[in-house]
Amino acid sequence: MKFPSPHSLKHIATILDIDYVGHDDFPVLGMNEIHVVTKGDIVFVDHPKYYDKALNSVASVVLINKKVDCPDGKALLISEDPFRDFNKLTEFFMPFTRANGLIAKTARIGKNTIVQPNTFIGNNVVIGDECLIHANVSIYDNCVIGNNVIIHSGSVLGSDAFYYKNRPEGFDKLKSGGRVILEDFVEIGALCSIDKGVTGDTTIKKGTKLDNQVHVGHDTVIGEKCLIASQTGIAGCVVIEDEVTLWGQVGTTSGITIGKKAIIMGQTGVTKSVAGGKSYFGTPIEESREKLKQMAYAKMIPDILKRLEE
Repeated sequence: MKFPSPHSLKHIATILDIDYVGHDDFPVLGMNEIHVVTKGDIVFVDHPKYYDKALNSVASVVLINKKVDCPDGKALLISEDPFRDFNKLTEFFMPFTRANGLIAKTARIGKNTIVQPNTFIGNNVVIGDECLIHANVSIYDNCVIGNNVIIHSGSVLGSDAFYYKNRPEGFDKLKSGGRVILEDFVEIGALCSIDKGVTGDTTIKKGTKLDNQVHVGHDTVIGEKCLIASQTGIAGCVVIEDEVTLWGQVGTTSGITIGKKAIIMGQTGVTKSVAGGKSYFGTPIEESREKLKQMAYAKMIPDILKRLEE
């Protein structure tokens, strides 16, 4: 998430009421999680296991819970609770704004786009030309929808990321300030849910089609011309490359990549990244031919044992 205008390190530290290491006027351009961070951004880290990764990332400012040596060209924000203070920044720069109607006055809707009754369109939403938004769709603030997009009834775009920190008093929610972006010619089936990014964008690229009851987690990027069948659950921070097919009831773990033109057969659990151009099946996931051979061999075991007993 980029700020509307650059801010100084001192100003950011003042918002959070914390100490900092670096020049007062050190430029801060935005804030992002480690997997999407860019130069000028703040990234947060609150566990020693990830200190080096954050300090050596392209982030310009590290929000950290320990005083450490500051790498050259970077700045530090020293916080007792980086998770909490990252949330404070999200609330400051991307506060929740109450809606005052079914279609926000700040929403922009393109030519020949049809919006059916009882659809909610939030603040700053942009919808392109020749789209069809069916009844009872909810499009949360800041979503961006291209041209010739179809969204079927009951789908929700822009719901919060499923991201929590486990504290003694309960689960603490990481607030979401990102967006959902649908490119041209995307179709979203009925009762789908697409979470917005925490600080970045959840993106579904040109020509991809989702069946009914598909969930897409935060910050996931789905490539062009993909087909995703019903009851598939895609976790956060997943990269699905172009022309991938996911058949029904596929589930993925977070932070993986599915390569271009891969085919994932129904009820597969995608437990790791897989290369493109191949077919996969099973949990844990394997190439489908190998997995089906294993299943055939397993069926032969009772007969083999019976022969041994004779």
